[in-house]
Amino acid sequence: MISYPVLAQDPQAPERLEDLIPDSALEDPEAWAQQGVDAPAEDTSEDIPDPSTPIADPIGIEIAWPDELEIDGFEALEPEEEIEFADLDTGAPVIAFEDAEVEKLADNLVLGFPQAEPPFSERGDFVARYEALSTIEELDDSDANVAQLAARAREDEELLGNLLRVYGYYDGEIIRSIGTVAPGDEVALERPSVRFDIIPGARFRYGTINLGNLDAAPDYALLRDTFDIQPGDFLQSDKILQEQFNLDRALGENGYAFAEIDEPELLIDHDRNEGDLTLAVEPGGKYVFGEVVSSDPDFLSGRHIASIARFEPGETYQRSLSLDLRRAVTATGLVSAVSVTPREVQAPVGDEPGVVAMDVEMTRAKLRTIAGAIGYGSEEGFRVQASWEHRNIFPPEGSLRVRGIAGTQEQLAGITFRKNNFGGRDKVLTLDAYASNVDNVAYEARTVAITGTYERSSTLLFQKPLAWALGAEILATDERNRVISGIPRPRQTYLIAAVFGRATIDTTDSLLNPTEGFRLTGYLAPETSRTAGQQYYYLRNQADASYYQSVGSDTVLAGRVRFASIPGAPLFAIAPSRRLYAGGGASVRGYGYQAVGPRNDLGEPVGGRSLVEASVEARVGTGFFDGALSVVPFFDVGSVSIESTPNFRYIKYGAGVGVRYESGFGPLRLDVGVPLNPEPDDAPVAVYVSLGQAF
Repeated sequence: MISYPVLAQDPQAPERLEDLIPDSALEDPEAWAQQGVDAPAEDTSEDIPDPSTPIADPIGIEIAWPDELEIDGFEALEPEEEIEFADLDTGAPVIAFEDAEVEKLADNLVLGFPQAEPPFSERGDFVARYEALSTIEELDDSDANVAQLAARAREDEELLGNLLRVYGYYDGEIIRSIGTVAPGDEVALERPSVRFDIIPGARFRYGTINLGNLDAAPDYALLRDTFDIQPGDFLQSDKILQEQFNLDRALGENGYAFAEIDEPELLIDHDRNEGDLTLAVEPGGKYVFGEVVSSDPDFLSGRHIASIARFEPGETYQRSLSLDLRRAVTATGLVSAVSVTPREVQAPVGDEPGVVAMDVEMTRAKLRTIAGAIGYGSEEGFRVQASWEHRNIFPPEGSLRVRGIAGTQEQLAGITFRKNNFGGRDKVLTLDAYASNVDNVAYEARTVAITGTYERSSTLLFQKPLAWALGAEILATDERNRVISGIPRPRQTYLIAAVFGRATIDTTDSLLNPTEGFRLTGYLAPETSRTAGQQYYYLRNQADASYYQSVGSDTVLAGRVRFASIPGAPLFAIAPSRRLYAGGGASVRGYGYQAVGPRNDLGEPVGGRSLVEASVEARVGTGFFDGALSVVPFFDVGSVSIESTPNFRYIKYGAGVGVRYESGFGPLRLDVGVPLNPEPDDAPVAVYVSLGQAF
């Protein structure tokens, strides 16, 4: 390897600073610094006079001093009467802090409104919305020190500004002050507080409104009227969103299956105090319904789905009917997922609408169910029940259910065939056969029966204002009053045939937990019974009415009445299981099941041919558990008579209090009732637990 010498120092480099400063400079810096500097010239001027010495004769000033001047008199000018002062209106709001209106929202929060003109027209709603969103009101007084208050005040100041813009005040101003409610207020020194003075300024209006291609729609006039915003209206962003929703709904309900609306754009012009609104709308043409197409026709055919739809081919497309069909398919219980989508099969031509097919995509749910329950009740003893069901064994929607009950008072085996949406939407055909043995407080009955019912039912998904049922029943039952203390009763066999009808008018807002409205139900069942070699004819009938009324925000008053009778045959000709009874959790609370009414010599209820019941209760919210818990005082009265016309000989009263817990699937009920005029065998207290309200 070849190496080269390294140049250690540049010969042309300047001398170092240490080499330029001689040693003499270090020994006497002052003397060295004076070298080469000329000595200052000697000052030959006169001594500087004392500033406080007065000047006798000012040099070079020939103008007389003011105290020596004499000014001649002058005439004052007369005002000119023709001069008028202009009344300059700048358009600025009139602000008067001294006369500001004040609203105290909390001990530590005050809003001031010093703007007198123009008035703050949305003030009431503005304050309510701010009060609901304020972070200062959430601050506990014990934690409301100045630092925390200041931090939240900054957040609330931004909130107030946003709220002003919501109402169209884009030049508004918020003045924040912390520590005092008003100048000189000494209370604020003990408890920190925040005051916001709201100066909204002028309210902006809508300028131009651009709705894209909406004018290309055949129903432009109708759709434009639906969008209720016009140039010159006061600007409010809430209304923009509401009217966008209204327009979108109107498009979907008037045949525009593929309409699209972009997000609104608002351009604010502070010079004009206006906002120009752009809402890009593409109506996409008008359509009518076509056929319904199923993705799984062997499971649920398109024809069957079309039979439960609320539209016919050729009718104007409505988005709400498309959503309704989706809910109806879901309500069958046969699918785990479903979607309904319009598909263009014929495009619009001129004034002729296009046609859309409704594609139903579904996923099958598990169709077989095994269910069971084990329970105990003080009135009915132990009870075990189980069932097996196949919900689509006879497509479409034909189910088969086998059930059984083994209990202290009841044993049953039965089989049920059910056909949903049979002959129309929400119409159900049910055929049921069962054999049972019932041994309760009133009677013992061994029964074999076949029942058929065709009904239009009301469900949780589709609560209907009118529900009805028609049916027929044939049964054979061998019955007697219950055996007590080993004393036998004669058994009696009844062969019964009946037809029946039921109708319900319902205006309530909920099936399980109504808060307003009423229900009326009527039931008629002409029956014939053959017993002891005789044929008897009678009419079982019943009428129920209930009413619900909200009082305030947390209380519902509820009341009901019931009347039932069985004219046409004597009591012994009517099977004990078909007679009328009262008492229990859904009847007269405070008494046992079937314990109200006439009794025999052994104290057994024998039932009657007429019944009257009435109940009132108040469902009072407590606020506990996020409002889910309520307290319910109640009063019930009921009477059962042997005659078909009530005589109130066996009238009973019950009262008590209960609690309700609102779960996701209905209210859970616990009632504690006390009989007010009990019989010797009646318990002093009765407890009832169930799902749903008592009525």
